[in-house]
Amino acid sequence: MDLGIAGKTALVCGASKGLGYGCAEALVREGVNVVIVARGAEALEAAAKKLTEAAGASGSFVKHVAADITTEAGRAAVFALGHDFDIVVTNAGGPPPGDFRNWDREAWIKAVDANMLTPIELIKATVDGMAKRGYGRIVNITSSSVKSPIDILGLSNGARSGLTGFVAGVARTAVAAQGVTINNLLPGSFDTDRLKGTMAGAAQKSGQDFDTVWEARKKNIPAKRFGTPAEFGAICAFLCSMQAGYMTGQNILADGGAYPGTY
Repeated sequence: MDLGIAGKTALVCGASKGLGYGCAEALVREGVNVVIVARGAEALEAAAKKLTEAAGASGSFVKHVAADITTEAGRAAVFALGHDFDIVVTNAGGPPPGDFRNWDREAWIKAVDANMLTPIELIKATVDGMAKRGYGRIVNITSSSVKSPIDILGLSNGARSGLTGFVAGVARTAVAAQGVTINNLLPGSFDTDRLKGTMAGAAQKSGQDFDTVWEARKKNIPAKRFGTPAEFGAICAFLCSMQAGYMTGQNILADGGAYPGTY
């Protein structure tokens, strides 16, 4: 399927690896120009090189900015390249797992700043330009914990739920009639460094070894496996497509069937 987005320009955050990289790669393969941002310069440069190879003869460019998108300075470094992004994929590393009794105010503020306020700032900086041009796609990578909270991820549960509530409102404002969609993409268990870190925390809490916890998690997923960044990226690319123009304000869950609810 031709997604109709060749020649568009996307900003993809947290794109040096994992789900962010998967999204950037899927977009590049569709002929989208991509600006990727992440904190680790070395990993980001390696990702940019691989994405350039993936772009092949499409003519799309790949630029990278080593910055912390959760800071004002980091966002300024990205927007120094311009504000006219047609696609924005927001993504910031989730807060650490743990017991809520051990989290102080600073931990909560840091989580909200990274996983709620940063996406809001990126939306605020780009949505009006998208509306003026008559096309825009904003995809926020959140978490399946928004629908099915995970006890050791309380910081993420709270901060990402706040973003979800905000998006539910702004996605249904006048921008919806101006060709701009805003959706949330909720990953379940995908084979990433983030998942390994979460499983390590669960193993420590339960007193079990890592491999036991890892395999047990797989067994609890109807698909009996973890997702891949590539298939996650493909979902993201579709949400950015011309064909997805009638989908906005939605929470798209990709979890191999793990969520047990009907709705």
